[in-house]
Formats: sequence, structure tokens, C-alpha cells
Amino acid sequence: MSSYILGIESSCDDTSAAVLKDRRILSNIIASQDIHKKYGGVVPELASRAHQQNIIPVVEVALREAKIGKNQLDAIAFTRGPGLLGSLLVGTSFAKAFALGLNIPIIEVNHLKAHILAHFVEEKPGYIPPEFPFLCLTVSGGHTQIVKVNSPSDMQIMGKTIDDAAGEAFDKAAKIMGLPYPGGPQIDKLAQTGNPLAFKFPEPKIQGLNYSFSGLKTAFLYYLRDQLKIDPGFIEKNKADLSASIQHTIIKILLSKLRRASRETGIRQIAIAGGVSANSGLRQQVVDMAEKMQWKVFLPGLQFTTDNAAMIAISGYFKYLEKDFAPQTIVPYAKSQFK
Repeated sequence: MSSYILGIESSCDDTSAAVLKDRRILSNIIASQDIHKKYGGVVPELASRAHQQNIIPVVEVALREAKIGKNQLDAIAFTRGPGLLGSLLVGTSFAKAFALGLNIPIIEVNHLKAHILAHFVEEKPGYIPPEFPFLCLTVSGGHTQIVKVNSPSDMQIMGKTIDDAAGEAFDKAAKIMGLPYPGGPQIDKLAQTGNPLAFKFPEPKIQGLNYSFSGLKTAFLYYLRDQLKIDPGFIEKNKADLSASIQHTIIKILLSKLRRASRETGIRQIAIAGGVSANSGLRQQVVDMAEKMQWKVFLPGLQFTTDNAAMIAISGYFKYLEKDFAPQTIVPYAKSQFK
């Protein structure tokens, strides 16, 4: 018998609701918050207020687009964390109240695991997801991890950033160059017309499969500071080459560790996930490396790279099958509890 799962995502500045019938996506609605652009980053208090305004309309549209009534839902999955606590409280509170009114179970979802499980959402009939075990490079503004995925409920972190995330490095580099927020997509766009070898930036020497990007951010800042002393127009004259070079360096760091993880485990099923997985340079270089390493690569659809509720719903679906439900007393958490 089929199940209908409503997913709720509110970890940062996107309010999203989605409905899945088993693994098949029926709707995936996202309301973004443009107010943060003028501040150059997400303002937590403004984000939580916007979630309160958006949550009910977004859920209504998701149910309407899925062509089902609320009484047909079998469970409600929601992002418990990690994320901004105020934003998470809105989604958690709504999920608990809605489920209580419908007398159906709630399912708590880890945001990072959900990005990985987005690869199992069935957009079209016949879609074949990754086979277990597979490796997933999860890259976003707050997290950078290499995860060995043994099953929907069994994931092992093999490597992670010891300081800043790759997405943060993109955004910081963009801010230094005076690009508008969010900076990552701006760098990706400029890099397409730039020379990735125009400027060389240092690559950290970190043991094992862990990452570090704080040193790269600092090196980029100091390099531009020194060049601006010589030529005040340096950034403006070299934006495309600077973007291509910093992007090339970040991707090289990411993929060198991923390649090592594949060799150490013998796993050749490779996926990428998270906001930075939308980066065109990263996607192309993963495909190029796949040919050399004989990998089978899984790239998420662009709608699943950013925060969305379909990935929460699919995570909830797998837990629903195991009857892994959460109590009404559950509370969100801001920091990762990925184990």
C-alpha cells in the first residue's frame, strides 16, 4: 500500500514543503527570502519571521499541487537540524501541531543526511538511484563531508572540514571581490569565461580525508590586498580569472580527497550533494574524473541541490518504512548530530 509523506524544510532561509507518494515526487514548493541580500548574508531573526509567514501558504500549495487532501497524509517529516534554531523551531512546531491535528506520526530528519538521500527521489518512472554502498561528497555553505552510505539509516563520515566549509570559501572569496550575495553562483558564472590557471593559490596539507579551507580564504584575501596596493583596479580587471582560479583550487581540493576515499574503500559509486553540487565546474570535473577512475557518478537535479523539502520527505519515507517515529516532545538542534 502506498504512503503519502509531507516533508517540511526550514533549516535556513528557504521555506519548503513537498509531498511524496512512496519515492515519487508529487510536489516540491520552495519560498525563498530575498530580504537577506541587502545584508550580505542570512539574518537569523528575519529568517524565522519569514518562515512563520510562509509555512502555511507553502504547505497549502504543496498539497494542492500534489492533488491530495491533508487527511490522505500518512506522516509528516521535518528538518530537526542542523540549522538556525529559530528557523528550525518554526518548521518543527508546525509539523508537530499539524500531525497532532491529523493524528498521524512525525518523523525527524537530519538535514545533511537528507541531502544525500535526495538521490533516491523518483522524478520520473524508471529512475535508478545509487546502489549501496556509495560515497557521497556533501558540499554546502556550512558543511563539507565525504560520507560512506551503507543504507538510508547507516552513514559513516570518512572525512570532514576541520574549520570552514567549501561553500563558505566561495562566498567569502566573492565578498572580497565585491560580488553580490550569494557569492558562490556569481563566481561560478564568472569562472566560465576565466582562466583557471591564471593565479595559483595554496592547497592545505591535511592528513587523512579531512578538509580545511580557512587558510585558502586568508591567502586569497592577502593576495588581493597586496595586488590592490600596486593596482587599485586589479580586482575589476581580473574578476573572471580570479573567479576561475579560486574555483579551480577549491574543486581540486575537494576531488583529491574524494579520489583518495574511492581508492581506499574500493567504492566506485560516487554521488555529490548540497548547495555547492550545483556548481557547474564541480559537476563537470566530477564527470571528467569519473571517466579516468571508472566511477558511476550521480549528480543531483538542480532543484535538489539547494535546501528543499523533497529530500526531507524521502528521508521520512525510509524512516516510515521502519516505523521510526519521533515523539511530540522532540526539539530541534542547531549543530550537527550526524553519527
